[in-house]
Amino acid sequence: MIGKLLHTRYRVSDLDKTVTFYRDVLGLTEVRRHVSPRGSTLVFFKAPQSEEEIEICHFPASGPVQVQPDLTHLAFEVDSIEDFARHAAKFGYPLSDGPTVTSSGSVIAFIDGPEGYEFELIEKKKN
Repeated sequence: MIGKLLHTRYRVSDLDKTVTFYRDVLGLTEVRRHVSPRGSTLVFFKAPQSEEEIEICHFPASGPVQVQPDLTHLAFEVDSIEDFARHAAKFGYPLSDGPTVTSSGSVIAFIDGPEGYEFELIEKKKN
């Protein structure tokens, strides 16, 4: 039986640009890096308050990465979407959608990463 989710994998074409985005824009921590037996470079990241990891895979032999619109996204909780938006814009990553207040009172927004993957930002309603 399944126990728990350990990681989610995203394949990318530009490893350096993606690693910089995850580290500098999203503020995630690189926890390890290695080359797989088949030759993929794998870089694992972790969000500060999460157990699950995000695996970034660079494997040029499998061809270019082509991310379709609205294919998938990762969602992260942020203290302030406004503060995050200012931070991300300094790196050239403006919000691509939002901010939008949801029916629960939370605020959501989206940002597109360097490979075209989408990231959702959620500012939970303050009580």
